[in-house]
Amino acid sequence: MSEQWHDEAMEWPNRRIKTTTGVLMDFVVDEVTTPAGGTMIRNYLDHPNSVGIIAYDDQGRVAVERQYRHPVRRKLVEAPAGLCDHSGEDTLEAARRELAEELGLAARQWSILADAYATPGCSTQACRVFLARGLSPVPRPAGFTLDDEEADMSIGWAQVDDLVDEIYAGTIMNPTIIIGVLALKTALLTGGLEQLREI
Repeated sequence: MSEQWHDEAMEWPNRRIKTTTGVLMDFVVDEVTTPAGGTMIRNYLDHPNSVGIIAYDDQGRVAVERQYRHPVRRKLVEAPAGLCDHSGEDTLEAARRELAEELGLAARQWSILADAYATPGCSTQACRVFLARGLSPVPRPAGFTLDDEEADMSIGWAQVDDLVDEIYAGTIMNPTIIIGVLALKTALLTGGLEQLREI
């Protein structure tokens, strides 16, 4: 039997040295004790979890957004995505909310394409990427308004193969859409759409 390669939960002994509270996340400094008995200092963001949605229509297209991201000083091609509003929020509920808020869409069928840590060396943020199918228009949730970067966001549709080409060309760099589109393309090539994890 071949070796099983999968992540495992683990926590080395540590003590919090400092926490700096931010707007959406906190910056923390921990002293961590290694299995060999040494210590190391690690800085990272204590960040809320998030969701991403690959909204896939009956014409083989994926909904895309173009949104300004200040840290990288670029307007990135992205999938609809957002933070879980509180630590225990169900990821599917968060995904439904984000799809309605950003695109004015609802989906009849939801599957899980992938789970990923955004940047595990410097952030606690985990992201669940969903596949949404059976799309239909819905009103944006009551009281929701597009603010800040979202107010300048443009929305469109792209063929899966065109997005794959852009990913391999290095012209799409947002990790959520990269993970989601490549997982979708793999499922389409292998006939695995119906084998995705259902909700």
